[in-house]
Amino acid sequence: MIDFGALEKAYVLSKPRVDLFSVHLQWFAAEDEGRTEEPTEHKLRKAREEGKVAKSGEFTSSLILLFGIATIGLMASYILKNAMEMLRFFLLCSTEVDITVDSGLVPIFFSYFLKLVVPTASVVFIAALLGNIFQVGFLFSSKPITPDFNRIVPRFGRFFKRAFFSGEAAFNLGKSLFKIGVIGSIAFFNIRATLPKIINLVGATPLISVSLIAGVAFRIIVEAAFAMLLLSIPDYFFQKRRHIESLKMSKHEIKEERKMYEGDPLIKGRMRERLRELLTRTMMRAVPQADVVITNPTHYAVAIEWKRQLMEAPQVVAKGADAIAQKIRDIAQENEVPIVENKPLARTLYQEVEIGDSIPEKFYEVMAIILAEVYKLTGKSAEAV
Repeated sequence: MIDFGALEKAYVLSKPRVDLFSVHLQWFAAEDEGRTEEPTEHKLRKAREEGKVAKSGEFTSSLILLFGIATIGLMASYILKNAMEMLRFFLLCSTEVDITVDSGLVPIFFSYFLKLVVPTASVVFIAALLGNIFQVGFLFSSKPITPDFNRIVPRFGRFFKRAFFSGEAAFNLGKSLFKIGVIGSIAFFNIRATLPKIINLVGATPLISVSLIAGVAFRIIVEAAFAMLLLSIPDYFFQKRRHIESLKMSKHEIKEERKMYEGDPLIKGRMRERLRELLTRTMMRAVPQADVVITNPTHYAVAIEWKRQLMEAPQVVAKGADAIAQKIRDIAQENEVPIVENKPLARTLYQEVEIGDSIPEKFYEVMAIILAEVYKLTGKSAEAV
């Protein structure tokens, strides 16, 4: 028999490979590589362990922007106070301290820097963490940052086709244009609504001017963050579908995976056949010790053993159909084990009672009659059994 799987594998291994210009399969669409089957659970689990998961960068970026600007808005007075204090301190020091000699200003600068940056940076870090956990759960893997030389020099023809003339490229272009349009519209309507006040800033104090401009900028950023958060919903579903596409498998890969984790069907078949042979041999060794063999007469044969001192009821020690049934009958004849024809009983015992099990109570009466006849013919006493 020809093993086409082995021939296919040998053909693939015989093809020349140039590792420098090889490229990871995820560069291209699944259909281009002949991968048309949905990924298996094992493939998805392995990809997750390697850090390959579906997530939207837009969602995390939106959360970072939203939480960051909200923190700045809530802590505006604190930030302004520390910024003014820092500015006043260093302006005063500029006239009194020689910075080329006095190095004590460096720790002071970092103390102000931490006061201004740490609160917002901490909130932004937590927002980024929550954005990723919300999409993919708790997952840590160093695989995504491990250098992959297969990605360094891709096949540029296919790469540019994917980057500029694919569904992903069209989606990213549309997403970018939509973001520009949304943010531009938000900025336009906010500035237009505040334009009269902005024009009147010509004669206003610097503090009032800064306060008004900061308020407009704050409102634009918050509204843009919410808009990007809404945009991240379709982006997430697109990224999830793209992730599944990148993990699609060929029929050959699925067959090889099944062989790896479930065993080669040919080997499993041989093992089952070998196990059946061993069980049949063991069963046949029990036939000579049987008290009677009940037959169909040609289709079924069931060997019954009854040891009063050891068993609660007669047990089935061997059974078989067709060829095995004939083998049981032959061994019974060779060892002078009585053979009794009873078609309904033989068929029922074969179907309902497993080897090594006692017969059901409903068969006690008929078995007692059969065994009595057998003991009468063989001269064996039931009490001696």
